[in-house]
Amino acid sequence: MAEILDGKVVSLEWRKEIKEKVNKLKKEGIIPFLKVILVGENPASLLYVKNKKRATEESDMKCDILRFEENIREDKLKEEIERLNEDKNVHGIIVQLPLPSHIDSEEIASYISPFKDVDGFSPYNLGRLTRGNPIFIPATPFGILRIFDHYGIEVEGKHVVIVGRSNIVGKPMALSLLLRGRDATVTVCHSKTRDLKKITREADIMIVAAGVKKLITGEYVRKGQVVIDVGIHKEEESWVGDVDFDEVKEIVSYITPVPGGVGPMTVAGLLANTCKAAEMSLKNA
Repeated sequence: MAEILDGKVVSLEWRKEIKEKVNKLKKEGIIPFLKVILVGENPASLLYVKNKKRATEESDMKCDILRFEENIREDKLKEEIERLNEDKNVHGIIVQLPLPSHIDSEEIASYISPFKDVDGFSPYNLGRLTRGNPIFIPATPFGILRIFDHYGIEVEGKHVVIVGRSNIVGKPMALSLLLRGRDATVTVCHSKTRDLKKITREADIMIVAAGVKKLITGEYVRKGQVVIDVGIHKEEESWVGDVDFDEVKEIVSYITPVPGGVGPMTVAGLLANTCKAAEMSLKNA
């Protein structure tokens, strides 16, 4: 049976480190300040934003949620972002996704200052990640790297298969694993990939972020693998991931649970990026 990679435990350790950094910043007169922009009333987004605010405040940072009606014009949203870019007291800005269909998410991301883009989704930050010199690594990939470090899971030279190619997880995860010092060999799979089972079984490490409930079953894995499940889906009275946990855990060596795996690490990654943004503002003061 697989060893469980406990994101709750790892995130608590990480958040303790972050809190120590925040206390040092406070001695310099700086309190890391995150602004979260929320458009509309998407129930999942409301929950995510609430959790981010609570986690930020538990780490002795400040967090404000700016809520806007779903029909807000794109130019008005850009004006609000520009205002936050100019506010020296604000260190991090995130726009909760998804946005309403009349707003271009890519365009909005490009308006956030690269030094306040703590989600790491702006074209500038993703470009820096591509070149191997990131300012901020997006929170979910950042959290997964921390899990590897905590459990001593070596990625250098390993074959890592990523199932999913989103700009939020799949692509930045691949780029993060290619960074010098990580040096993994990466394969990215998606909905058009042929013979997915064959490719995933060849992996040393598999990261699943496809957004498809229980996509990965026992047929897709082999003994000795590490499996990271990014997905989360509601199923009756419980939550499940992109991996059939009960089936796969009997075969592989390591696996993240859902919930309690990648989720807490994503939140911690956001906190770490916000703290880093505040540290950079001190250096540039």
